[in-house]
Amino acid sequence: MEDLLQVGVITATHGIRGEVKVFPTTDDPRRFKKLKSCILDTGREKMELEVESCKFFKQFVILKFKGIDNINDIERYKQCGLFVTREHAVRLKRNEYFITDMLGSKVVDEEDKELGTLKEVLRTGANDVYVVEQENGKEVLLPAIKQCVLDVDIENKVIKVHIMEGLLD
Repeated sequence: MEDLLQVGVITATHGIRGEVKVFPTTDDPRRFKKLKSCILDTGREKMELEVESCKFFKQFVILKFKGIDNINDIERYKQCGLFVTREHAVRLKRNEYFITDMLGSKVVDEEDKELGTLKEVLRTGANDVYVVEQENGKEVLLPAIKQCVLDVDIENKVIKVHIMEGLLD
């Protein structure tokens, strides 16, 4: 399992005082209000940044980091990911999982017949959709609803599903 969990991506600067617009990659952007620090992944290095302030604008989170007080200091970090350690991640409720832990899981039906591998989780308004890549390269889209997803075993990386009528057509 990954030690770092992505919570957002810096998309642009905001003003001239070092604030950034962050596109949240977490399902609850309000978590940023309680965020004390995060890790910026520049691609070359990982830097721990202390969050000085947080506000919200449309679908973005506006963050200000301590010690970064001007646009020139932060501009080079556009498109960089922001991460937290598992220790600082939000607490999951029963039957909730981090997407990163699910990716790569083997997807099987009720008779343990392998359907494929979980490649991606699409976030839609109503429910998530699991993108399962079959051995032949084709993709199957499965709604992440309790009638379809029967069991998620993170430790063994196996997801058991019920194939609803019409899903494989």
